[in-house]
Parts: sequence; C-alpha cells; structure tokens
Amino acid sequence: MNDRHPTLPALREFLRGYFHQDCIEEYGSLDAAARRFVQDADHQQSKAVAAEWRQFLEQSKRLTLERFNQALRAMGSGCAVASNEEIKKITSVLRG
Repeated sequence: MNDRHPTLPALREFLRGYFHQDCIEEYGSLDAAARRFVQDADHQQSKAVAAEWRQFLEQSKRLTLERFNQALRAMGSGCAVASNEEIKKITSVLRG
C-alpha cells in the first residue's frame, strides 16, 4: 500500500496527529477528529489535507474497506474507518 501513496505529506501529518490510536476516546469519532483538525489548522493546511484526501480516495477507490484501512495505517493512522459512510462523513468535513 505504501507504494501506492508515496507522498501525500499533509495527509500523513493529519493522520498521525488526529487519527491516532486514542482518537475515538479523545474526539468520539473520526469525523469529529477531522472537524477538530479543520478548527485547528490554518486555511493552507486545511486545503492541502483536503486535496490530498481526495487524491488518496481516488487512488484507493477500488480497494476493499480492509485494504483501504491498511493504506491508512501505512500512512500513520492509528484508527480504521468502519464503513463507506464514515469515509463520506470525513470527506464532507475536510471539504469544508
């Protein structure tokens, strides 16, 4: 998976900082963590993460949810998404 996503530095930083192993305890949900990021980040950071998230989704669109989560973990996420609906919620938050 790592080879499919060799760059995406802003997304990697976001995943490591907000989708960490205690994410659900701290924020309640992944989309809540994404909302917190949007509140904390400046416009340029938020825009970069949103663009790289879209790129990641495009590159991952044919993956099963399990493989999608493996790709997230390979980039530093400590959490896994539970469903395609959850991915849509995160996408909506990051899009602003």
